[in-house]
Amino acid sequence: MSLTSENILFIGSILLFLSILAGKTSYRFGVPTLILFLGIGMLAGTDGVGIEFDNPSIAQFIGIVSLNFILFSGGLDTSWKSIKPVLWQGISLSTIGVLITAVSLGLFFWQISDFSVYEALLLGAIVSSTDAAAVFSILRSKSLALKYKLRSVLELESGSNDPMAYVLTLAFLGLVMQPETSFTSLILLFVQQMSVGALLGLAFGWLSRQTINRINLGFDGLYPVLVISMMFTTFSFTDILGGNGFLAVYLCAVYLGNHDFIHKKTILKIYDGMAWLMQIVLFLTLGLLVNPSDVIPLAGLGLAASLFLIFVSRPLGVFLSLLPFKMKNRRRSYISWVGLRGAVPIVFATYPLIAGIEKAPIIFNVVFFISVTSVLIQGTTLSKVAAWFKVALPEKVKPVSPLDSFLKETPKTAMVEIHVPEENHIVGEKILDLGFPQNAIIAMIKRDKNYLTPNGATKILANDTLIVLAETYEHLRNVYEVLNLPAPDFEDDH
Repeated sequence: MSLTSENILFIGSILLFLSILAGKTSYRFGVPTLILFLGIGMLAGTDGVGIEFDNPSIAQFIGIVSLNFILFSGGLDTSWKSIKPVLWQGISLSTIGVLITAVSLGLFFWQISDFSVYEALLLGAIVSSTDAAAVFSILRSKSLALKYKLRSVLELESGSNDPMAYVLTLAFLGLVMQPETSFTSLILLFVQQMSVGALLGLAFGWLSRQTINRINLGFDGLYPVLVISMMFTTFSFTDILGGNGFLAVYLCAVYLGNHDFIHKKTILKIYDGMAWLMQIVLFLTLGLLVNPSDVIPLAGLGLAASLFLIFVSRPLGVFLSLLPFKMKNRRRSYISWVGLRGAVPIVFATYPLIAGIEKAPIIFNVVFFISVTSVLIQGTTLSKVAAWFKVALPEKVKPVSPLDSFLKETPKTAMVEIHVPEENHIVGEKILDLGFPQNAIIAMIKRDKNYLTPNGATKILANDTLIVLAETYEHLRNVYEVLNLPAPDFEDDH
């Protein structure tokens, strides 16, 4: 069956619906949802139902778009307060750790196959990074609580190490196609990609926040669209200037997620849903692109590479890159075990296909096999291994994530009306800029005998009466501190 404009929406909607049902039930059997999405795509492909899809360029485009949403969603959910103590650990893992993993696996594959050393290093580079989609979705769907800020380390690493793998993939692909390329030019490429990507990512984060807060679109539904446009602008503009677009998108989102902006809750919820949608679309697409009949003959080679990656390359990269930091070996061991490969390596494996190098089909199918076995072996055992290494927290003491705390809807049991005098410092300020406590809201504003329903862009005027709701009267006292007004004695605060 070929995909046409007449049936693509029908087939796509059925596959999407089946994937959602599979995702809902998969964890009863301990199978990660990502494997189910891939499986459904493969069953619908050439060796299954018969949908013919053999276009690496389209698959790569869908992969890049999907990764933008996945990385941006992960960045919005990354708390600077959480990652600051482990920032250098994450950076070391996502750079030095990725390099060691790529080189060690590449040299091993060179020894066991008929690949040239550059072709083998290209394969190592493609699977060198942990997959953000796999790590984010599996850790969160399992609600795994970890000690010692390990979860922050893992999510920071998975969100920030794709750029390094991307640069290494481009570098070794260049060496395969042009072996005379100098290593100096590759080092310069790396420095350019990472530095330009980091600087533009933070710059676009600041610019995005200013744009969202200052522009008056008139329709609330346009703000999420505005954020999407800023996300793709960040990626494409950074790529045009020679920077790493994936790193820029992630850092842009981290900046935004740690600052207040208009309709933040709505946008966070929308991006959470979009990230799930893009994961499903991405894995379905990659499943359609893969033919099991091409993968099975390479199972022996793929299994050897996968086991070496899981038990040698990944631990080697983790232990060596974390040597400067004080950390017990059981923590390092658990970090090395959460080296999940997923969609990102498969997307990167489309680059050799499009470039047309001789070993590209073998690389693609081996990478696919490595990704599947990684998610099956490691993804299904995260909880058990956490218990073995004694890094798991009991469910009852599991800390609430910053995003969950921000999005949590709790009943507001305390209310007060606050008059804003003319000389108050908040006059003329937007609600967004007040630094209002998260557990209190301005429900309404009484202005000139009229009642307004405010949002983050609403400016406070002199003689406004703010109708404030909070979880407790103690939280109302915090509101008075923000407004620099004396708090009354609340009689009903108990």
